[in-house]
Amino acid sequence: MKRLWTPAWIARHVAMVVLVVGFLGLGWWQLSRAAGGNALSWGYAVEWPVFAAFVLFVWWRELRHTLRSARGDASAGPTTTGPAPADRVAAAAPSATPAGVRRPVRVSRAPAPPVDGADDADLAAYNRYLAWLNANPGARPGDYPG
Repeated sequence: MKRLWTPAWIARHVAMVVLVVGFLGLGWWQLSRAAGGNALSWGYAVEWPVFAAFVLFVWWRELRHTLRSARGDASAGPTTTGPAPADRVAAAAPSATPAGVRRPVRVSRAPAPPVDGADDADLAAYNRYLAWLNANPGARPGDYPG
């Protein structure tokens, strides 16, 4: 519960109250205008309370998310500080990254062979077009001679 009384959460609580009260007040104002004969105000009289309900929904969802993450952190317990597995130590640079942190590895794939071994004329023409665009960086697509 202490997480809900940080300065950021206090600002969220205050913003929620201000927005909900403001939206409901605007809805009441539009309702009084609609009762006075302004037909367009009937739509706004419904719209403002919907906005207030949306603010409450988002606030409630964020509140539940914060409480769940707080409960999840507490149940995780302390982590072990034993030696890292050999594959992690070998993959990490000893001076650049701490033990137990793996560096990302880029995996490249070989291009797939054409289906049935046949070349596609449209694909070849498109590849020529892309090669031309790459060779002429300032050119527009309409300048392509082919």
